Amino acid sequence: MAQRTFKIWRGDSEGGEFVDYTVEVGPGMVVLDAIHRIQAEHSSELACRWNCKAGKCGSCSMEINGKPRLSCMTRLNSLPEGTVTIQPLKAFPLVKDLVTDVSWNFEQNKRIAPLKPKARDADGNHRMMQEDVDRVQEFRKCIECFLCQDVCHVLRDHKKHEKFVGPRFMVRLAQLEMHPLDTDDRIEKIRKEFGSGWCNITRCCTEVCPEHIGITDNAIIPLKERVVDRYYDPVAWFIRKVLGRK
Repeated sequence: MAQRTFKIWRGDSEGGEFVDYTVEVGPGMVVLDAIHRIQAEHSSELACRWNCKAGKCGSCSMEINGKPRLSCMTRLNSLPEGTVTIQPLKAFPLVKDLVTDVSWNFEQNKRIAPLKPKARDADGNHRMMQEDVDRVQEFRKCIECFLCQDVCHVLRDHKKHEKFVGPRFMVRLAQLEMHPLDTDDRIEKIRKEFGSGWCNITRCCTEVCPEHIGITDNAIIPLKERVVDRYYDPVAWFIRKVLGRK
C-alpha cells in the first residue's frame, strides 16, 4: 500500500476551499474508493453522490484533475503521479462538496416531445430497416452522467442554459429525429428553442462520454445539417419562395 494525497473541494453555494487528504491506496483502486477511504478515516461529512459503482448509473460525475469523469471508472494508476485534484461539476449549481444540483437537465428533458410513431402497416406491424435501427441504437446507451453537459463551454463557461439544451439532449433529439417511425417535425424547435446553433463543434463532449457515443459526429452535426438544409440552403430558399411556402 502506498500513500497518495487528494485535494478535494469542500464547501457549498456560499463558498469553500480545497482541503488536502492523504490516504493509503492500493492496486486496482478507483477514485471513488479513495473518496470512501477519506470519508472513513478523515471526514465522514464529505458529500459525494454515487450508486452502482459500475459506470452505469452516472451518479458519481465529478471533475478529476480538471476533466469531467466518473469517479467509479477512473483508476488511480491511470492518473499522473502526485496530488489528485477533485472538484464538483462546474456547469451546475453546487449543493455541497462534490454534489451538484443537476435538476436543470430533467427540466430540459420534459421540453422534448416523445416519439410520435406513424400508423402501423396493414398487418398491424411496424417495419424498420436494420440500418435505421442501428443508427439510433447508439444514442440509447446514454447513462445521463451529464459529463458532456459539464464540459460543454456553452453551459460551463458562458452559462447559456436558457438558450442551449446541451449535448445530452441534442443526442435525445437526434434519437427521435432520426427514428424511422417518428412523424413529428422538430427542426424548427431544434433551431430556435433548443439552440443547435450555439454548438461550434469542439467535440469535447464526445471525448468525455463514458459510453463512447459519437455525440458530435453522429448526433449534433446531422441535426445542424438538417437545420441548415431547411433554413439556410439557397436552393431550398428559392424553391420555397417560388412555391410561396414558409
